Amino acid sequence: MGDLLSAAQMKEIETAEISSGAVTGLELMERAGAGVVEAICACFPDLAEGAHSAVVLAGPGNNGGDGFVIARLLTERGWRVSVHFLGDADRLPPDAKTNHDRWGRIGACLPLSDRSPGTVRSMPDLVVDALFGTGLTRPLEGDAAFVLDNLDMLGTEFGLRSVAVDIPSGICADSGKALGCCPRVDLTVSFHAEKLGHRLGEAERHSRRVVVKDIGLPRDEQAGPHPERVQLVGPPDPLRLAKPGAGQKYTHGHALILSGGAGRTGAARLAARAALRVGAGLVTLGVPPAAFAEVANQITALMVLKISDADELGELLWDTRLNALCLGPGLGLTERAQALIGTVLALKRAVVLDADALTLFKDRPADLFEMLHAGAVLTPHGGEFARLFPDLAKKLAAEPLSGPAYSKVDAVRAAAKRAGCVVLLKGPDTVIAAPDGRCSVHSAQFDRSAPWLATAGSGDVLAGLITGLMARGLDPLSACETGAWLHTESALQFGPGLIAEDLPEHLPAVLRGCGL
Repeated sequence: MGDLLSAAQMKEIETAEISSGAVTGLELMERAGAGVVEAICACFPDLAEGAHSAVVLAGPGNNGGDGFVIARLLTERGWRVSVHFLGDADRLPPDAKTNHDRWGRIGACLPLSDRSPGTVRSMPDLVVDALFGTGLTRPLEGDAAFVLDNLDMLGTEFGLRSVAVDIPSGICADSGKALGCCPRVDLTVSFHAEKLGHRLGEAERHSRRVVVKDIGLPRDEQAGPHPERVQLVGPPDPLRLAKPGAGQKYTHGHALILSGGAGRTGAARLAARAALRVGAGLVTLGVPPAAFAEVANQITALMVLKISDADELGELLWDTRLNALCLGPGLGLTERAQALIGTVLALKRAVVLDADALTLFKDRPADLFEMLHAGAVLTPHGGEFARLFPDLAKKLAAEPLSGPAYSKVDAVRAAAKRAGCVVLLKGPDTVIAAPDGRCSVHSAQFDRSAPWLATAGSGDVLAGLITGLMARGLDPLSACETGAWLHTESALQFGPGLIAEDLPEHLPAVLRGCGL
């Protein structure tokens, strides 16, 4: 796991290092420009050798200063470089002004309004977007909007390659939302760490690839994660998933998955299979009597119990070895389901609420929040989130008029605080937050894009994975992070043709790949 930084957090890190005297702003700008050139040569091998042509779009801030460094370094490699500048040189920040003047000694600065970054007859090999970067706080307009719209057209229709410095101009660095127009670039080169906007929203629509270059800023991993920062979920620690040699099945927890009636048991069975595959020692399906034969005929390693109503469930839960529950997949929108949820929450047992368990409270979410506790997890998709948190969903869906725009991180953090438990909002940018503000993003984009997960039952499997991990003793936040990673990794390794039933069956291969 690593930090995903906001624009303000990145600026704070840079400012602290400069203020300490360890480095100057000019040195950081030089390193950033060199990092972009290195990334261009690595990602476009045909441009690594020989003389080529580039247009650099330089903006009115330090992102523009990076652009001037890039223009100079490409020129030193024998490239023909044209710089198109938006702004007033006398109003540039000091370091950017210094690099503007350095460039001025070897090349000219054309106004951005002079021409678009290329025409069909005089197409450069590359366009570098160094207009705004992470500093953008308002929608693009005027010459910048015109040029970027033109750049998008040239890339789409004629294959013009483009690189963005830090983040594509037009994208809010904190939310991933477009502030007005925004082209899709081939490569984004960021510095020190990825920004929130690289992973939130439909990030792949704005950049085909993101590369992070080290510019020598200090890293403080030994101090542990910063609670105010967002973590990018990575592979799980194998020590947390390993099973010790000593022990027996109850050592690893007993999960209970509650099902709906006859003909509605498939989702719960998917969740239960996932909980068992991820390592829970025992997994039991609790079903109404009418569904008992249906379930018993479909399972082997899983167990099944008849649970008619909330009273029977309450008696069963006196056995504290049943240490994690899952309610929602196929549970139904019935009075029985509602009573089961109330019984489980009253006992404050570790529980995952998904699907029907969330929809049951769409008209009275406050009633649900009143019953929730710190050992609960909510796993809504976008529609379920909007029903439970309509005000937050409305803010999230609103078109941003300024930046930093309201982000999925903002929404899920607020939801977790309101609910008093961990909330996982599904999507290619799955965001997970705890009531105390800790937050992480599992990104299934770029090299981890898993479109085959968009299949019926996939969410039921995720709910089962989280439940199984909680039965094994992981705290709710860690269980969600680990479950989300394993879920996507199983889909990636299986590939095209995936259906939900395949996900639990592919877990053994994924776990072996984690070093188990």
